[in-house]
Amino acid sequence: MGSVHVLTDAASGTSGGAPAARLRRLLAFLRPYRGALMVSLGLLLGMSAAVNALPWWIRHAIDRWIVPDGLSRAERLRGLALDGRWFLGMAAVAFGLRFLESLWTAWIGQRVVQDVRRTAFRTALSLDLATFDRTPVGRLLTRLTSDVEAIQRFVTEVLVGGVADLFMLVGAVVFMLLLHPGLAALALLTTFPMGLVLLWVGRNLRRANRIIRARSSALNAVLQEQLAGMATIQLYNREPQALTRMSERSERLRDAQFDEVRWFCLYWPVLEFSQAFSMAAVLVGGLFGHWLGARALSPGVIAAFLAYVRDFYRPIGALADRAGVWQQAMVSSERLFDLLDTPITVADSPRLSHPPSGGLLHIEFDHVWFAYEPDHWILRDFTLQVRPGESVALVGPTGAGKTTVASLLARWYDVQRGAVRIGGVDVREWPLTALRRRVGLVQQEPFIFSGTVAENIALGRPDASREAIEAAAQFVGLDALVRRWPQGYDTVLGERGGALSAGERQLVALARMVLANPDVLVVFDEATANLDSEFEQRIQSAVQRMMHGRTTLIIAHRLATVRSAARIVVLRQGSVVCEGTHEELFRDNPFYRRWCELASATAGRSLHGSG
Repeated sequence: MGSVHVLTDAASGTSGGAPAARLRRLLAFLRPYRGALMVSLGLLLGMSAAVNALPWWIRHAIDRWIVPDGLSRAERLRGLALDGRWFLGMAAVAFGLRFLESLWTAWIGQRVVQDVRRTAFRTALSLDLATFDRTPVGRLLTRLTSDVEAIQRFVTEVLVGGVADLFMLVGAVVFMLLLHPGLAALALLTTFPMGLVLLWVGRNLRRANRIIRARSSALNAVLQEQLAGMATIQLYNREPQALTRMSERSERLRDAQFDEVRWFCLYWPVLEFSQAFSMAAVLVGGLFGHWLGARALSPGVIAAFLAYVRDFYRPIGALADRAGVWQQAMVSSERLFDLLDTPITVADSPRLSHPPSGGLLHIEFDHVWFAYEPDHWILRDFTLQVRPGESVALVGPTGAGKTTVASLLARWYDVQRGAVRIGGVDVREWPLTALRRRVGLVQQEPFIFSGTVAENIALGRPDASREAIEAAAQFVGLDALVRRWPQGYDTVLGERGGALSAGERQLVALARMVLANPDVLVVFDEATANLDSEFEQRIQSAVQRMMHGRTTLIIAHRLATVRSAARIVVLRQGSVVCEGTHEELFRDNPFYRRWCELASATAGRSLHGSG
């Protein structure tokens, strides 16, 4: 059996690669938008230059028009008005560029996240059912929703926004060095110790965020399970236990989130203290410079320096916020790439064959061994031949492997030993789309999607005409029911067909199967169980008509179905015990006779005439 990669949320897990490797994989999603990113970087560069030029005009206005003696009031006002126009013009340019850059970045981010979500969902569509058996739906939903959204924030806020902050920061440093290198050194005195503290806090934030993601996924899994099983919870008065279970997961998530907040709250005090220290250093340096008669340290320069210190720490503060987004994105990308890297064990083989193009097909199970878990065999040396056009019923106790036989025929799983062949070709060498187009399953609980009746019937043939859809509905006896509904075939069915009765859902699924027109039919006869007599008779009649002219395998739990089969195969513990007609087996095989007695007792019917 091919190994199945189980999606985990261990807080210490490192699946998906190191942060640098995950970053490279995330950046790969940006390649189609390289041109758009260059435009965004150009806007960022222009915005940064315009913003960093503003304190320069403040310095000019103070030193040229406010501080000097000997200027008339009119000269001061004219000079300040001129500098004010330049200042406001530069600010307008900066703010306009910021608006365009933000809009453009959002455009890029939305498209990148759409690509990521499509890639993740495409991967989920190709996973084998063993992965879904072992992975809670809530955990997969977390990957496709909140984890993808974290990556969207990474693209828009960290990648592009982080570059903008770096431009602002570097620009502020360059302008400070141009104004006065010595004063710039004083202003940047706390940068190194501040950086060490922030790195330490960031490391703890990353650990805390990984725990949050794990516990959030666990909570989502519990919520999804509880909501899906609400009817059972209420039936058995399990509301207090369900609330307790949810509360425990919620409390663990709350504690993890508070731990993250506790570390994140250290960012701002460190930044604010560093900014205050830098401003104090500028003022003290300016004061000493004034006492020493340094002409370069004019009031305008000191005022500009105070503005540049503010402009220097503002992007650092923004980068602190982005550090949290970065940590979340790294954890989310770890989990997302864990999904993308899940081995796909059921896929098209490199050596695809050309299966028969039409006609009745032969089914063969050739010494098949299969286990869902290693060494827990469900089928043991299972061998079965179903001739073209023949109908064969599989019977046996629960756990005998009947449902597994159907799953292997549709290739939802692959065998560990032996082979399953349809039309003389190993199902592993069939193209998956072709195989599942020609194998149809009539299931006990068919899935009805949100959409119209016509769309649900045409699920396997979305290009089918309305006439073909209505003909399929007529074939199974659904047409008369649909035409009584207000919108007929355009009636919108709710989630899982909740507005339909069990019988109506079965008829919609049967019409869907008739329209798909498979060559091999697998029938779970429990599909008609627990229906009223009218629907049961209608569905059984439709199934009998569908079986005509097709190779059919019946997964039988009911005695009435067994009697109608051309041949009966009895399974026990994954192996064939015996086979024959109903009369032969009932007369000669005690195990089959006992099964018939149990089936009759379950159905509440007498065995009179069954032998």
